[in-house]
Amino acid sequence: MIDLYYWPTPNGHKITMFLEEAAVPYRFVPLNIGKGEQFTPEFLEISPNNRMPAIVDHDPADGYESLTVFESGAILVYLGDKYRRFLPTDIRGRAEVLQWLHWQMGGLGPMAGQNSHFVNYAPEKIDYALDRYRNETNRLFGVMNKRLEDREFLAGDYSIADMACYPWVRPYKSLGQDLEDFPHLKRWYETIYARSGTARAYSKSRPIKNLNRNDPKEANKILFGQTAGSLPPR
Repeated sequence: MIDLYYWPTPNGHKITMFLEEAAVPYRFVPLNIGKGEQFTPEFLEISPNNRMPAIVDHDPADGYESLTVFESGAILVYLGDKYRRFLPTDIRGRAEVLQWLHWQMGGLGPMAGQNSHFVNYAPEKIDYALDRYRNETNRLFGVMNKRLEDREFLAGDYSIADMACYPWVRPYKSLGQDLEDFPHLKRWYETIYARSGTARAYSKSRPIKNLNRNDPKEANKILFGQTAGSLPPR
């Protein structure tokens, strides 16, 4: 059994997409990031960067005590290796998938995340920031569109690279993008949207998101006002 420390964000959706596709038994441990539950000492023992998702695998392949993994990309690799799904074992196929996984972690996720922040959360609209991140998101969508010209998925077969990227493409409208401008990306998006594993992953997130309604101003202070001094003592 895997415990998934989770809140319905793009990074959280990556992991539920894998778990649902691979039919892995897991249980949610909801972590309301708008109330600061990611800063508890107990969670920091699992995820020292106070970010979700994180997992605790109570049945690791080595047969020893429970194993914790934080960072969504690392979790996807761990799950892919353990269950031998969605991550090739041959050297070339594996390298192909990992390149696009790291591309998402280092580019698409951070840039789309900043895009979303300045559109949805910034207390004042800063034209430079809005243009900067909207344009960079557009460029990255273009990179994916070009990649998908002659292949169904980013790295051959459906893989953890696609699972990592999809949740950051899904809110394309709020990111100021039009999928009609990216026909190959649109086809890829619609293909993944139609997968039953994707549908299950997103449907299971809705009750968790509705568990607690947060005051937006207080939530923003918690989410965006942290410094090194904000962390609780060990």
